[in-house]
Amino acid sequence: MASGEDTDDAITPDLLLQAYAAGVFPMAESAEAPDLFWVEPRERGILPLDRFHVSGSLAKTVRSDRFSIRIDTDFDAVIAACAETRPETWINGRIRSLYGRLFDRGAAHTVEAWLGDRLVGGLYGVSIGGVFFGESMFHTERDASKTALVHLVARLKKGGYRLLDTQFVTPHLAGFGAVALPRKRYRILLDEAMETTGNFLVWPRDRRVTGAEALAALETDPTS
Repeated sequence: MASGEDTDDAITPDLLLQAYAAGVFPMAESAEAPDLFWVEPRERGILPLDRFHVSGSLAKTVRSDRFSIRIDTDFDAVIAACAETRPETWINGRIRSLYGRLFDRGAAHTVEAWLGDRLVGGLYGVSIGGVFFGESMFHTERDASKTALVHLVARLKKGGYRLLDTQFVTPHLAGFGAVALPRKRYRILLDEAMETTGNFLVWPRDRRVTGAEALAALETDPTS
């Protein structure tokens, strides 16, 4: 599942992108661990974009626009909250630094849920070709991260993405339709999706996307 360890200096943003394109990603043992190790699960979690499930109650929350959804406005706060709002985390200082550098290059993105002037939920991930690699999510208000995920999937569908990688399948993600694929099958889908180009900013950063728009995008067939 994991293959070797690297020192802090060995992993660069360019190497990180190459690893993702090959189906491998880094983790740390804990927030305090100094090193990272590469991971390639035998079964890989994905969230099929054409079979994403939104419950009726969540759709109601999304449509209400209770949360203001913003894109890429505070990467540092999102990744910090992803690490700090759970009892155990693989997000150490090196992870924060590396992904912050990817964000500065436009290769990492956030979807953020705000309640007034408070960041109350969100997620971050890496975008390469037609693949979005979801890394982590958090919430401090009920349904905040779920709403951010709905907006993410809507954006990916509208932007022409082919694959949403979740690394693993948790009970939370399974409720949205996430499935685990054997490594060989995942690699085929990854290679195909890497040959395409998704547009994460198909809705510009400064454009407010309503919940109704996001839900409508989920119903759209991107091949039509």
